[in-house]
Amino acid sequence: MNILALESSCDDTCAAVIGADGHIRSNLISSQGAHDRFGGVVPEIASRQHLELVNLIVAQACSEAGVTLDEVGLVAATQGPGLVGALLVGLCTAKALAAGRELPFAPVDHLQGHVAANFLGDSFEPPFLCLIASGGHTLLVHVKEHEGYVVLGRTLDDAAGEAFDKVARVLGLPFPGGPHIDRVALEGNRELVAFPRGKSDDGSLDFSFSGLKTAVARWVEARERAGELVPIAHVAASFQEAVVDVLTMKAIAACQAHGVDYLVIGGGVAANSRLRAVAEQRCEAAGITLRVPRPGLCTDNGAMVAALGTRLVEAGLPPSELDFPADPSLPITEVKV
Repeated sequence: MNILALESSCDDTCAAVIGADGHIRSNLISSQGAHDRFGGVVPEIASRQHLELVNLIVAQACSEAGVTLDEVGLVAATQGPGLVGALLVGLCTAKALAAGRELPFAPVDHLQGHVAANFLGDSFEPPFLCLIASGGHTLLVHVKEHEGYVVLGRTLDDAAGEAFDKVARVLGLPFPGGPHIDRVALEGNRELVAFPRGKSDDGSLDFSFSGLKTAVARWVEARERAGELVPIAHVAASFQEAVVDVLTMKAIAACQAHGVDYLVIGGGVAANSRLRAVAEQRCEAAGITLRVPRPGLCTDNGAMVAALGTRLVEAGLPPSELDFPADPSLPITEVKV
């Protein structure tokens, strides 16, 4: 059974087809460049861009996969969390496809999708611990079995990806900030500025990046008032190191506290080269096996939605009715994966 999946929770219009064997037959992502000049995603613009792109992306995904809609056996789409207008475009498109062809439909939780992205490729089984770090969320979850996961810790303010975007704006780097900070930081001294590590020594598994973001802004402002040249590469590297240090430290601590020797990382921030390198080093030192999806599966994509749709089918869950709404604030609780 081929699964067609749509993801439109923010500013990427995504569609993917996964075959009956679990192989990714297509995975298309159309990123919107219209938000760059605003330094952040404008919800109304995102929704309108999704409307313009969604049918084309679905058609291209099917064409690249070499399948027609007649060969699709299940349609899946992100229900939430995310921007409500953006979610509605993908969700309503998927519902229409399912209704018009009398196909079963699977609504998917965006965060569960980031966990399920790790099931693509070589198979492995729970239990494992998953660090989800993206523009909207940062949390640690204990995946005990396929039937659900338990949240161990989460950000109390800014998400890690959100902090990257805001610091990039302070440094005059383009949006989205994560890839640009990663690139610029390669030329910087990550030990130049000892930026604070929020909640690093409180014994909890929660995160806080608001203070770090503010510390970077104040450091830059002080240099600018003094007429000094801001060393962008060094500041970017020092900031990035603070984020990576806390993320990996908390993830390792969670694994050790819960007796788990398998760590997976998902979400857009998982594409960061420094995070991947430090996580590998610290996991090896702690005797923990690390799994990180390739960068294209870390950011929002349709394949992760299809992967979760596959799990729902394998679990024997009945197809959903089509009368449910988009939910921009799905609660982060114990949920199914």
